[in-house]
Amino acid sequence: MQPAEHDAPPHPALEGQPIERLRRDGVDYVILGTAHVSRASVEAVNALLDTEHFDAVAVELCASRAHGIRDPEAFKQMDLFQVIRQGKAGMVAASLVLGSFQKRLAAQYGIEPGAEMKAAMDGADARGLPVWLVDREVGTTLKRAWRSVGFFQRFGLMAGMLGSVFEREDIAEEDIEKLKQADLLESAFSDFAKGSAPLYRALIAERDEFMAARLREHGERMDPAAPSRKVLVVIGAGHLKGMSHELGHQHGAPGPLADDLAVTPPAAKWPKVLAVGIVLAIFAVIGYAFYRNPSLGKDALLNWVLLTGGLSALGALIAGAHPLSIVAAFVAGPVKPFRPGIPSGAVSAMVEAWIRKPRVVDFEQLRDDITHWTGWWKNRVARTLLNFFLVCIGTIAGEYIAGIHIIRSLL
Repeated sequence: MQPAEHDAPPHPALEGQPIERLRRDGVDYVILGTAHVSRASVEAVNALLDTEHFDAVAVELCASRAHGIRDPEAFKQMDLFQVIRQGKAGMVAASLVLGSFQKRLAAQYGIEPGAEMKAAMDGADARGLPVWLVDREVGTTLKRAWRSVGFFQRFGLMAGMLGSVFEREDIAEEDIEKLKQADLLESAFSDFAKGSAPLYRALIAERDEFMAARLREHGERMDPAAPSRKVLVVIGAGHLKGMSHELGHQHGAPGPLADDLAVTPPAAKWPKVLAVGIVLAIFAVIGYAFYRNPSLGKDALLNWVLLTGGLSALGALIAGAHPLSIVAAFVAGPVKPFRPGIPSGAVSAMVEAWIRKPRVVDFEQLRDDITHWTGWWKNRVARTLLNFFLVCIGTIAGEYIAGIHIIRSLL
């Protein structure tokens, strides 16, 4: 790895901007670190494109995020029923939360989230340059992060994301520039990313490796006989140091390395085994109660129904669900153990989406509504997702509380 040569005249918009220049395998990389909500970053992207010649532009985006930036209206085509049926409600909700975190910052200064990435792609299109999407799919990153940490740390993940929704304090523009020292995902998850090595690796370090490998992979495909091979790389400055180091020192074939990092690890089996074991133990206790005294058994079974169904229904009620969705939650909660793979929240959420079908205006205003916590109850799309989560949480709480209550009643 060698430092890349640079003979372009200085530009005022580039003063103080974090830029790394290096050469790898005959390709010159000009790597600009940006804040994902920053006028200065947009100006820096445009300045580099105006003052230097590039043969390609690489951006810290995956295909789905790039599509969302190029076509902000695309999410309006989302089929909410399919999202719930296919078990993607969590990924959609997480993406919306991350989007609201950016949009809340952007609303203060009249600049759209990801404007510097859009400027890079638009600039490349205007000059007829190829655009390289080098980041890992955000869904894969979130799944790897979720599965890299333990049970209690997952609550930290959820808390970090929810905190970005409920935080209302304005941020000074100079502080937004300081966000260049952190990644968007790391910022959204606050101190949890910094305090957890597995989480930090999934959110930051792995993506440094992945993006470096993708850059090398694209670089290998460039014409070696071309008079120049120079690439502008636009990434969040939280990745600038790590990705530049990986790009300069990474070994091995880039394709297989990136493919390995794009694999979603299988979910751990022990949580499901433990959950099934606990439920089976509870039903064994209920059976024993019937054996001892039919009246005692009926009381135990009733406690199971009322607690699991009641807390599931309470989750739907808190979410502001339709009365029929609340009833669906009450029915789905107690029978969840007999429907493996079908969360009680999915049953209630599908009833909610069927009765209160999202309107066009709900999709149009979704991104704006969720920037404030009340919007999760106001918007029908967001409320359906909220209903899904709160019912699932209520069911889980009901199972444990019911189990403890039933066991105590027999002692």
